[in-house]
Amino acid sequence: MDKKSDLLKVPVEHIDIKKLDSVNLIEAFAKMSFQSRNLARAATIYEKMLSDRKCSVWLTLAGSTSAAGCMQVYVDMVRNRMIDVIVATGAAIVDMDFFEALGFKHYQGSPDVDDKMLRKLYIDRIYDTYIDEEQLQACDKTVCQIADGMQPGAYSSREFIWEMGKYLAKHAKKQDSLVQAAYENNVPIFCPAFSDSSAGFGLVLHQEKGPSHVSIDSVKDFRELTQIKMAASETGLLMVGGGVPKNFAQDTVVCAEVLGKEVPVHKYAVQLTVADVRDGACSSSTLKEASSWGKVDTVHEQMVYGEATTTLPLLVSYAYHKGSWKSREARNFARLFPERK
Repeated sequence: MDKKSDLLKVPVEHIDIKKLDSVNLIEAFAKMSFQSRNLARAATIYEKMLSDRKCSVWLTLAGSTSAAGCMQVYVDMVRNRMIDVIVATGAAIVDMDFFEALGFKHYQGSPDVDDKMLRKLYIDRIYDTYIDEEQLQACDKTVCQIADGMQPGAYSSREFIWEMGKYLAKHAKKQDSLVQAAYENNVPIFCPAFSDSSAGFGLVLHQEKGPSHVSIDSVKDFRELTQIKMAASETGLLMVGGGVPKNFAQDTVVCAEVLGKEVPVHKYAVQLTVADVRDGACSSSTLKEASSWGKVDTVHEQMVYGEATTTLPLLVSYAYHKGSWKSREARNFARLFPERK
């Protein structure tokens, strides 16, 4: 049997788009066809979001790109004012980003492996990426520790992740994490399905200690994110994958209408996905379809059908090296919500 140490030997290294200039490549893609041209158009739309001074930019994040090597891309987007709001899966924020901030790593592996053997070794697999389950359980317990130090009550996921960022500001073993960068730059992170992650296990451990405890209020998430939409007015969406984060962000337009407030639909929208449309899904509708629900404009929208660990670094590198972010002002949307004492 393979030893655990032999399998957890080669860490995933996160790509640094600051060192890789894709401008010439993306401009060449614009003269091609199929997904190359779609990616080029998506990159120019993202660049327009950044150059539009009235527009705030929202990142929705689903899937496992953080574990697979894109973690630094998201950190650089926050630190360089290329993103103002994040809506993500709990796994992307907790099991991947917060997990590495605690000093743990993801490892290169293989999809062609005996998964029963991995289970015996307490190794979890995401396609060709390995995670040490014992370290993941340490992440669960850290979430529990954070919850134990908070006043009992119902919190939005944004509030809880803010506390996670505060914890990392004092205790992080890896300084460059998305959770900490967002905390330090007043970029709110929402995880509408927060318990569907390592955080869920940690909060169960916390709630088992007694009836007076912290809980997560997903309705409060929706209300807070809608408040940001109402304050921001013009918005652009950069969506990695689909699912709950994508739909949650788009729905703020409709929620504002329900509250009696008229806000513009999302002006710009880009989605990087491998999902299909023929089953009526595409992981929560195509962007053109979303316009029928009054969520997204169709003037500046682009679907890109390609795996995001390939398409995302190229797209963000293009925008980073074009440089419109340099004259953007930070939106500091986290400051809309007073910190609970």
